[in-house]
Amino acid sequence: MKPEEIHQKWQESNVFTAPEYPETAQKRYVLDMFPYPSAQGLHVGHPEGYTATDIFARYLRMKGKSVLHPMGWDAFGLPAENYAIKTGVHPDTSTHDNINNFRRQIQSLGFSYDWSREVDTSSPEYYRWTQWMFLQMYKHGLAYRKKAKVNWCNTCQTVLANEQVEDGLCERSKDPVVQKDLEQWFFKITDYADQLLNDLDTIDWPERIKLMQRNWIGKKEGVTVAHTVADMDITLNTFSAYAAWLFADTFIVIAPEHPAVAELVKGTEYEKEVMEFVSQMKNRSTAERGDADKEKLGVFTGRYAIDPLNPESRMPIWLANFALMDFGTGVIRCSAHDVRDYEFAQKYQIATREVVSRTETSMPVNAHENSGVLTDSGPFTGCSINAALISEMIDWMVAQGIAERTTTYRLRDWLISRQRYWGAPIPVVYDPEGNIHAVKEEYLPLLLPTDVDYRPKGTSPLGSSESYKALAEKLYGKGWHFEIDTMDTFVCSSWYYLRYCDPNNTKEFASQESLKVWLPVDMYVGGAEHAVLHLLYARFFHKALQDFGLIPKSVGREPFKALRNQGMILGPDHQKMSKSRGNVINPDEVVNQYGADTLRMYEMFMGPFDEVKPWDTASIKGIKKFLDRVSAIVREAVAAGKEKHQLESRGIHALIQGVQRDIEAFRFNTAISKMMIYLNDADFVKDGMYDMHALKKFVAVLSVFAPFTCEELWFEMGESGLVAQAAWPEFDPALAEKAEVTMAVQINGKTRATFVIAKDASQDDAQTQALTLSETKKWTEGKQIKKVIVVPNKIVNVIVA
Repeated sequence: MKPEEIHQKWQESNVFTAPEYPETAQKRYVLDMFPYPSAQGLHVGHPEGYTATDIFARYLRMKGKSVLHPMGWDAFGLPAENYAIKTGVHPDTSTHDNINNFRRQIQSLGFSYDWSREVDTSSPEYYRWTQWMFLQMYKHGLAYRKKAKVNWCNTCQTVLANEQVEDGLCERSKDPVVQKDLEQWFFKITDYADQLLNDLDTIDWPERIKLMQRNWIGKKEGVTVAHTVADMDITLNTFSAYAAWLFADTFIVIAPEHPAVAELVKGTEYEKEVMEFVSQMKNRSTAERGDADKEKLGVFTGRYAIDPLNPESRMPIWLANFALMDFGTGVIRCSAHDVRDYEFAQKYQIATREVVSRTETSMPVNAHENSGVLTDSGPFTGCSINAALISEMIDWMVAQGIAERTTTYRLRDWLISRQRYWGAPIPVVYDPEGNIHAVKEEYLPLLLPTDVDYRPKGTSPLGSSESYKALAEKLYGKGWHFEIDTMDTFVCSSWYYLRYCDPNNTKEFASQESLKVWLPVDMYVGGAEHAVLHLLYARFFHKALQDFGLIPKSVGREPFKALRNQGMILGPDHQKMSKSRGNVINPDEVVNQYGADTLRMYEMFMGPFDEVKPWDTASIKGIKKFLDRVSAIVREAVAAGKEKHQLESRGIHALIQGVQRDIEAFRFNTAISKMMIYLNDADFVKDGMYDMHALKKFVAVLSVFAPFTCEELWFEMGESGLVAQAAWPEFDPALAEKAEVTMAVQINGKTRATFVIAKDASQDDAQTQALTLSETKKWTEGKQIKKVIVVPNKIVNVIVA
């Protein structure tokens, strides 16, 4: 059968359509991070994650689970708008042309999505509910508008969230980001900072993703110290998370945008230089200024602060580029025990002192280590720094009136305003006096107008629409006008997992019953680059909507129970794939030459799922040969006629158990290795007699990896139904255990890993499986493998130079 015929049979049987209301205990919600439908179509990085979830979803269905495995489109975004500016093609037209291409490519790879639940964030049926959720946020005090300094990209002519600025550059255009004062809409994500932090302990996510979120939230507990400016009626408050080191502080730096700056230097000889520095910093993004690798810049104000820890001491007050109003109080006590502060002091010849003696290093001891014996620290001189001492010092400072206990966060409210066209309009209307009013729910969706000039002007293209202006006055009266900004596309993607539960509901974003049945998402797969963007925002949405009574409490406080990240696939030159490098691999070409199953299996066999891997065309040929050999053996067995007896080989039991374990652990490369070893051992044939019972089990196991090949073989083996509807083969644990051994992997004689393999497997098979382990690669990467010694059933010793 051709792949198109097999795909047609899947569609006709509705085998991948999720039931509406399955038993909760049997449900499994398996979700991919949905793609932005770019003009370039799928690249080989997309199928990596999609193949993994497809294997997992197919396996769960065969295990009798009711699986929800949907697909949709994160369809709003800047590229479609830029294309419209360049060509005049409306973003809606180009976006849906791209969606049709993506859907064709995805279906050609045999992914078992439930297409009846497809969503498109740019459709009015979808963004009606995005707008409705904005209104819920507004009603509950979590959406607000204020004038604020924002990150601005002159190339994109729009505002960027802090998370969209990388090394001082716009993540899209790669051009410098500057600061600008604008009236903007925000979501109050900071109200959920502690919940977002604490609930990370309740979910099965990679630790590095959890750490990235913890660092982004940036909770710090410490003290706030008030400083009087000498000879002035001004108080500067500083925050420190390292109370044990406060006696070392000798100077203060203040953010250029701090409201006290102008008053500090007014009428002094320092005023001109200081205000010029303030002006320069206005064109620097907070991300650039906070970059530890950037040059430290500053200017002296001519003023001094009185140190509460030593009232006889005067601390010079400087402006510094790294002092930010977004962090702490915008004023920082500085000492030699902070690398950044020390470099600044050295550059500008500011006096410092050290309260912990240096060891062997030429640099002062770093306060972030929070260890050492204190010197010149008042009543705490001679004490060793530890948690108990820090608490005692804070208590003393509070009792002396020197400081107050304080908790701060790095996390800032989510800026959602965008001065672009291709996004969901913000459902807000202004009366003639400029007062804010929520758009009435019966007027949703507030549709994007089509009579716009897309060309960026520093304000939203919606402002150029006469029909948009006319609609506001028709609905509300003369002089009324709609908000012309659109929402950040991350707002649309923060709740799409909810819509999949009930995508055709016209009365609500999803029924309570459907949410109760399907939530939370059991397995979520996507790129690690979304750690502090989409993943944080979706968690915030889930908690807020649940607090509004819109998500059942019974489903828990987290949207995604488990998360797995795929590693990036590099080009054959070991570089990131890009058009400019000419190293992009088109999946259509691979499918046309080798078949969809070969591409699927190759991407799973390249290496551990979560690691970076280079594309290797030579290796893909090996996968093609394996699948061809499977087909040849099955057809040979069918041609030989029915067997006269069952061999009941132990190998098939070990294979089923091993592959099952590997699928559940997302160890797809070792699962494929086990299948290759099983085929090489050929214990399904003896004296020319084939064990069709074992072969059918093998084909069923392989089917979740190579569905097109196995549907065809299943039919040829005389089975009437689809292998996609078959049950996962049973295995006898006793026989499986007897057929397996655990082997150790040694690197230069030291044990670094273990793996399970069929007993008496060949030395080549043992070596192959040992070298595919992520633990092995960790110790051999970048080194020359000089020799591999295999002791059958015991050890694989890898000798590296």
